[in-house]
Amino acid sequence: MKVLVLYDYPPAPGGLATQGDLLYKGLLANGVEAHAVHLESALEKQWYYNWFKPDVIVGTGYWGHTPQLVLHPQKHSITAVPWLVADGYIANYQNVLNQLPLILVTSHWVKEMYVRDGISGDNIEVLPVGCNTDTFRPYPKNDPKVLAVRKALAIAPEEQLLLTIGGDAASKGAREVMEALAIAGKDLPPWKYVCKVWPQPRTALQNELDQKLAKELGISDNVIYQTSIISRDFVPYLLNACDIYTAPSRLEGFGMPQVEAGACGKPVIGIKAMGMLDTLKDNQTALLAGVGQKIVVNEVTLGIESGYEENRRIVFDEPRTVDYRADVTDIKNALVNLMNNTNLREEMGTAGRKHVVENFDYRTVAAKFIKIINERLQIY
Repeated sequence: MKVLVLYDYPPAPGGLATQGDLLYKGLLANGVEAHAVHLESALEKQWYYNWFKPDVIVGTGYWGHTPQLVLHPQKHSITAVPWLVADGYIANYQNVLNQLPLILVTSHWVKEMYVRDGISGDNIEVLPVGCNTDTFRPYPKNDPKVLAVRKALAIAPEEQLLLTIGGDAASKGAREVMEALAIAGKDLPPWKYVCKVWPQPRTALQNELDQKLAKELGISDNVIYQTSIISRDFVPYLLNACDIYTAPSRLEGFGMPQVEAGACGKPVIGIKAMGMLDTLKDNQTALLAGVGQKIVVNEVTLGIESGYEENRRIVFDEPRTVDYRADVTDIKNALVNLMNNTNLREEMGTAGRKHVVENFDYRTVAAKFIKIINERLQIY
């Protein structure tokens, strides 16, 4: 089997790039002849089509990447298998996607979203995102690199570090976490809450709103927003520096940082919905808050990035859920339980590591991919 993998290559630190890069490396580790190329690089893709002659092309993205992941390979008579995430509503390319022999999605919730919005489920298979469990692994608390992270963040030895990582923090449930921290008050030992977010205009505006909320709640002295570019090499040490990974996300098709936190032996606070139902085991590797609220919309406005003209208005026959909010009381209870029980944190962290190694190691995910391709497309 010869596989060409399309993603943001060479890989940037983002989720889709990591998703594709780990599949590429996992295929190589499984003895598959594979190459990687940027999904937008039409010339380089065609170059690979001409000399490498792949049996199948797999590319990471969401439905809006259909032209790059599907239509371009099809134009050159090559089998394309998109490996897709969801963004709350699948607005276009139903006809193209429904004609494919196979679509991969990152979780059962993502599959539900595609089926809900007009994609046949018969040819959709769930393939989770991989994790490099060699680099994302537990480190001793006194490891110099872990201690250096805590020092850089000004976390005192007696303080517990709660951590959220995302493009912005609010989408990962940080506002609900802050509300829970404020409610818990003196029921918690000393803590600092670090939100590591990505520098971008949208994030800057959201940061201001989040920090305003922290001030209103009276916890701003304990909430730290870190807006900076970091490499993937740094993330395992950042995760190891924390005591609890907190991300009851508002929209999460998989939850890569939650999985990586588990690989580092950290307990996770999540939400009992979406992709986390696939990746986390409630009361074993994580404490999952219930859904406190669903955000529904009656219409959306889309543009050329979605395959439409600018300002295309789409009105739904039935309202669509586009966002979730975790129950704040459940988050508070999870924080109180975990922060006051060292043994519980350690037990959940150990279980989390075992769960990730067995189910999400990138080599295991690549082996699952090979099995799916063999069975569904008879390509060997």
